Amino acid sequence: MAEIHIPLQSIKGRGTATHLAHRFASVDRAAFDDGWGTLEGAEPAAPLATQVIFEDARSAITHNDSPDIYFEYGLNPYRGCEHGCIYCYARPTHSYLNLSPGLDFETKIIAKRNLAEVLARELAAKSYVPRMIALGTVTDGYQPIERELRLTRSAIAVAHSCHHPFALVTKGSGVERDLDLLAPMAERKLAAVYITLTTLDGALARTLEPRAAAPHRRLRTIRALAEAGVPVGVSVGPQIPFINDDMEQVLAAAYEAGARTAFYTVLRLPWEVRPLFREWLALHYPQRADRVMARIQEMRGGKDYDADFATRMKGSGLWADLIRQRFHKTCAKLGLNRERVELDIGQFRPGLLSGQGSLF
Repeated sequence: MAEIHIPLQSIKGRGTATHLAHRFASVDRAAFDDGWGTLEGAEPAAPLATQVIFEDARSAITHNDSPDIYFEYGLNPYRGCEHGCIYCYARPTHSYLNLSPGLDFETKIIAKRNLAEVLARELAAKSYVPRMIALGTVTDGYQPIERELRLTRSAIAVAHSCHHPFALVTKGSGVERDLDLLAPMAERKLAAVYITLTTLDGALARTLEPRAAAPHRRLRTIRALAEAGVPVGVSVGPQIPFINDDMEQVLAAAYEAGARTAFYTVLRLPWEVRPLFREWLALHYPQRADRVMARIQEMRGGKDYDADFATRMKGSGLWADLIRQRFHKTCAKLGLNRERVELDIGQFRPGLLSGQGSLF
């Protein structure tokens, strides 16, 4: 693997410092040392601030027909994610915007400012067939800019007003702000929350997921949700061989905090995520980078990634089987996944949407 020359201070608070060219780009530019020492002596660039780009969404609900995903309807208030998780499988979606899946994905966030209005219109349509909506499955609805923009809250308020069930996945502690909506919905079997917790190691989390809540803070969020009566689960994905090897401890801590369901995935490296993750490995774990990639390839039929629906979430082979056994045995020991969370679509009342404008 090539040696990586990125000053650590230049990626503080970000997952990458690389403006990686997206796969549709016709030109790729990179800094070049012409022999005069201009790169070696240059001051590292200041960390980029987050830029919010507003858009008017034409639709709110996305439709999914992938056989390995449990939900049919998804909803994402933002494109791009300030959390900066280096492993994020959504990074390549910025390529469709002519933006880099690298640093642009973390610093140029597209906010769907009319999300609540469009969602209300879609739910009220006569042709709408109600299904559970999964919120934040591509990018996190509780990334830092949600504190100001409140787009996720506005979508939950619409669901609250018409008794529409939804589940959300997040790494952000900001979900606690919306307990005033979530708790009464949960009481009616209309809401569930899943907290992603990849590791208990704070130092690892700071490089792996630089702007997400710290592990101990996510455990506190699980506890707050559980104490408020909200069904809460934990995602311990992605599992990355020789990087976050504390899955059993994570599951135990989440259970102790109040989580009662759990699921996992293994690392996925589609499109531009592959070079970005390889760069991250070479920078932070150079002495084990080859070993990590060898195990990843073992789970992917000898490749960095295989998009086959049957194996893309869990992998295949001996190492994938080992992760699967560890997960299921730990869940059985703790008592996780003994009961499924069933949300009640029968309570949906589209006629109640007429007064939803007062909620946000």
